[in-house]
Amino acid sequence: MLCDAVLFDLDGTLTDPKPGITRCIQYALSELGYKPPDADELHWCIGPPLKDSFSQLLNTLDGTVIEQAILLYRRRFATIGLFENSLYPQISEVLKAIRFAGYKTFVATSKPYIYATQIIEYFGLSLLFDGVYGSELDGTRSVKGDLIHHILLTEKLLPSSVVMVGDRSHDIIGAKHNHIASIGVTYGYGTEEELKAHGADLIAHSPSDIPRFIIYNS
Repeated sequence: MLCDAVLFDLDGTLTDPKPGITRCIQYALSELGYKPPDADELHWCIGPPLKDSFSQLLNTLDGTVIEQAILLYRRRFATIGLFENSLYPQISEVLKAIRFAGYKTFVATSKPYIYATQIIEYFGLSLLFDGVYGSELDGTRSVKGDLIHHILLTEKLLPSSVVMVGDRSHDIIGAKHNHIASIGVTYGYGTEEELKAHGADLIAHSPSDIPRFIIYNS
């Protein structure tokens, strides 16, 4: 896997955001008068854009209703949910190894940039990334393919020199759409079956597999 730059998904790849995301979804649904599912029934909501998740949870395509749910979600997330989060084991060491080997590293998340940067700073990872990229609050670039395209253009990266690391099908689909290689991780919220079905080039079962694939296979 020859590459010069590595794009990392955030939720389910660098951090485990389950408590914050699920509690904020439950809060939003409760405020709208719905009985929210248990946290363990909301794993599928970790990774995809919020708009898609709430559309399914509320069984509606009504943009006004979905936007209301997102605003309620963010009311709690911006002050509390943001920090109900934890780094996966070895992530700091993995990033340091990849950086030390001379690769550029970027965060590529569907989460709004304003939150992603706060999370990266909160965990003391800012110096381990060349840039943090996320969506806008209005949903612009929340589709992973659009976000990756934006990063490639902004950073002037050749698709053949980039690899995307993520835990959900959206990461792999976004990578394929932009003709870049992908590593699917199974320690997050996607399954090996999901990742392989969408064409992940390699599968990492633990964070320590990532530098092994990138550095030692190059």
